[in-house]
Amino acid sequence: MIVTGIVSAVAVLQVAAFYCAWRAVTSARTPQGAVGWVVFLLSAPYIGVLLYLFLGHHRYRGYLISRRTSERVIDGVRQLGAANAPEAPPRVDPAPFERIADLPVVRGNALAPLIDGQATFDAIFAAIDAAEHYVLIQFFIVHDDRIGRAFRDRLTAAAERGVTVRFMADAVGSKSLPESYREALRRAGVKVADPTAGKGPRNRFQINFRNHRKTVVVDGKVGFTGGLNVGDEYMGRDPRFGPWRDTHLEMRGPVVAQLQLIFAEDWHWASGEALGEQVDWKAARADEDTAALLVPTGPGDSMETGALFFFSAIAAARERIWIASPYCVPDTDILTALKHAALAGRDVRLLLPEMIDHHIPWLAAFAYFDELREAGVQIWRYQRGFMHQKVVLIDDACAAIGTTNLDNRSFRLNFEAMVMGFDDDFAATVASFLEEDFAHATLLDKPLAEQAVRVRYGAPVARLFAPLL
Repeated sequence: MIVTGIVSAVAVLQVAAFYCAWRAVTSARTPQGAVGWVVFLLSAPYIGVLLYLFLGHHRYRGYLISRRTSERVIDGVRQLGAANAPEAPPRVDPAPFERIADLPVVRGNALAPLIDGQATFDAIFAAIDAAEHYVLIQFFIVHDDRIGRAFRDRLTAAAERGVTVRFMADAVGSKSLPESYREALRRAGVKVADPTAGKGPRNRFQINFRNHRKTVVVDGKVGFTGGLNVGDEYMGRDPRFGPWRDTHLEMRGPVVAQLQLIFAEDWHWASGEALGEQVDWKAARADEDTAALLVPTGPGDSMETGALFFFSAIAAARERIWIASPYCVPDTDILTALKHAALAGRDVRLLLPEMIDHHIPWLAAFAYFDELREAGVQIWRYQRGFMHQKVVLIDDACAAIGTTNLDNRSFRLNFEAMVMGFDDDFAATVASFLEEDFAHATLLDKPLAEQAVRVRYGAPVARLFAPLL
């Protein structure tokens, strides 16, 4: 009886492995990914099937996007875009980015980069304190620490004076956030999306998908997004990392409605509540009149929008493309695009941290550096603490700030957002702070063969995990 049971279990496992292998063949984003999964599943089904259930999905199945279920809302955002279309076409062609975003470039915006944690949270706290009607909050990571509790107190104070506050944090990124933190918000009247209930990845074997967006919207008038989460390390208070270099963005104008739209999508998915007329979709123009676009990307899209954003940015460059990211684990297409841009004479620079926060992505990056450098790409290693910003500069005419890293996780597995400013002055501002960052970085000139032993042998192995990094 026991032997029969074991044989039956093995047979079921083998069938499951063949089924998962077929799913990998028919749905994997790349041939390399398909081959990797097939070999792994058929050679080691005992662990392969379990890992595939958690890591092998390539679409966020069943993700209900509000822009597709509430035509009235998206039509209103598009009408706002039509009413605020730029008078002259931007110097960097926005067409591919508009197609990726399914949203138009809009004029009448003010975009203000916020450098590091103090400036970022000073601005966010001031906006929350001035809120009159509602506050929308979404972060990947929220900690119950000094800045986390200050953030909580700001939200509870707003709720107690009659402001409607909605709060959500990613279930994976904020897994250490105690329930007492959320309960304190609820007691004050804050609407909190429960990360352990509903239609999210907790019960769908989809924990590998993460909502990496960081969104704050106040009264539909001012919005924030960028690299910072809510935690003391982002304020430079963690002795392990020391100074924390990051960039956030404060925005006003019609682009805030676009940021609000992606919050509405994520909130609808997490809570089942459609915001609709509960929020203001008519953001007024700002005097600065900057043309801007929010580009949301994620595994719920039919195309690989995360990778397409970077590919389009690199392809658009005629003079320079500078990318600041904490990680460099590109896929083949982005790797080729970077090399082609450098070979074509563009000034291609990658600004990456020297300090380690996650060992495997840090090691994997070294496996790409030699071929990038051979093509003429400059690899700059930031030395002044940890660098976490996600910034792209295209020539002297366009720049983007947001949440998207230069890695496969951001390309295919995370929900992300980048705000693009099609404006010379905005690009000059971004170029200025990046130049200051380069002044605190060193140019990599040592090939992999001359790196330390752990890097020399660890990088090729770490690269094997690139599709998941």
